[in-house]
Amino acid sequence: MTSDDDNRLAELESRSAFQQETIESLSDMVSKQWKEIDRLKKVMKTLDDQMYELEQNTGQAPTQKPPHY
Repeated sequence: MTSDDDNRLAELESRSAFQQETIESLSDMVSKQWKEIDRLKKVMKTLDDQMYELEQNTGQAPTQKPPHY
């Protein structure tokens, strides 16, 4: 191998390592975001259930949303 080939190979290895690090970082970020989404879905479900219970206990009709919703 020539010096040029060695330099090209080193550059490719460096790029590959950087890309692998980036992929792992993005994968971790996506995983954390999905956990947060799941947590927020549970919170929304709990709040929805609480609102339903409140509406049932007060005997009032559910509040209607304005037409722009």
